[in-house]
Amino acid sequence: MSLSNNILSKAQGRHRRNPEATRASILASAQIEFAEHGLRGGRIDRIADRAKANKQLVYYYFGGKEELYRAALEATYAEIRKRETELDLSALPPETAMKRLIEFSLDYFASNREFIRLLSDENTHGAEHIKNSEFARNTNSPILKLVSEILERGVEEGVFRKGVDPLELYISISGMTFFYFANAATLSAIFGRELDRTETIAAYREHIVTLTINGLRA
Repeated sequence: MSLSNNILSKAQGRHRRNPEATRASILASAQIEFAEHGLRGGRIDRIADRAKANKQLVYYYFGGKEELYRAALEATYAEIRKRETELDLSALPPETAMKRLIEFSLDYFASNREFIRLLSDENTHGAEHIKNSEFARNTNSPILKLVSEILERGVEEGVFRKGVDPLELYISISGMTFFYFANAATLSAIFGRELDRTETIAAYREHIVTLTINGLRA
């Protein structure tokens, strides 16, 4: 079960008694709806039905479809950043921490395909809903700080080379992990290899970890 579906399931059992749970249920439902149908194809009535909430409550809590879409994007970013924080990478040796971050990124996308679909949809809109979101900027800033800290510790300990840009590195990790699942269907068809198989994903995980760590080593 994906993270959004899990949140939705828990929230539905409480929302009749708890306004915050109702809002959470609507938000989780919106993440699923917009991931499946995009902003243009997403429908408020389906979101309300899935959340088992009154349609008017959707407008009460979020104002409208565009505002709900933005909130769904922000919640999507918040979920992955929360999970990254829970890894407690600052307590690990630099090389181990970097490996864990790469492995987590791949595993997260493997289990949360709605994240990929939702962000892909926002890119088709030129990031117009997220580029002015202070919440999204504040949510994403800590991951760059964390990557910077891991790199700095690695340089100090003599295991990583100097001069690696934290943002470029994080984009590279995101690219290798996000792209894999965003394009797994077409790549599988073109090259005749089932990229979604458990053993294939495990082999790819080992490949990108080795590739990245070798590129960082002093």
